[in-house]
Amino acid sequence: RNFYYITMLRDPVSRYLSEWKHVQRGATWKTSLHMCDGRSPTPDELPTCYEGDDWSGVSLQEFMDCSYNLANNRQVRMLADLSLVGCYNLTFMNESERNTILLQSAKNNLKNMAFFGLTEFQRKTQYLFERTFNLKFISPFTQFNVTRASNVDIGEDVRQRIEELNFLDVQLYEYAKDLFLQRFQYSKQEEHQKNRLKRREERRLLREQRAHQWPREEAGEIAVTEDYNSQV
Repeated sequence: RNFYYITMLRDPVSRYLSEWKHVQRGATWKTSLHMCDGRSPTPDELPTCYEGDDWSGVSLQEFMDCSYNLANNRQVRMLADLSLVGCYNLTFMNESERNTILLQSAKNNLKNMAFFGLTEFQRKTQYLFERTFNLKFISPFTQFNVTRASNVDIGEDVRQRIEELNFLDVQLYEYAKDLFLQRFQYSKQEEHQKNRLKRREERRLLREQRAHQWPREEAGEIAVTEDYNSQV
């Protein structure tokens, strides 16, 4: 079988706020095994940010203050090959080297996927998906800019703090956005070129059709004249 890997990326700040609101309502990641190199991380490698069944009612400040919160740089971590950095063992290498490898791995995997889209460009995402897989959706995608995350009113200092906590996701998203728009422009140009060639071919066929019609009409007129003369 052929498997095609695709993914969707989201603005890091909006994604982080959305996960916070999700966790605040009682959502957990307890069912996630976080498998890497054939095993799950130990409690020391992946401690929890809360005690009890969930983290319901957590404030944004508490959410940001947990240094081992998996919400931080989640997009890079989920796209990268964690085995390159010793999985969840943070003593495997120094933090700077670890971050560099994770970011580059995430970029490579994203680039080599069959398709990826961006939530802030729903129509462009639909266009590229349809072009990539030669499919057509029944109805056009709708761009929803009002979300739970967009309704959260934060100051510039909080936004900056979230960007610092997700600095790898920020870099990945800038890379993804640039690559996504390049692919969109290339597909549009390719489509326009294909349409121009199609119209050119249609005009050529029309000219040939007309060229074949004119001699037959002239031949018909000559035949009538000769027949009339012979009868006379």
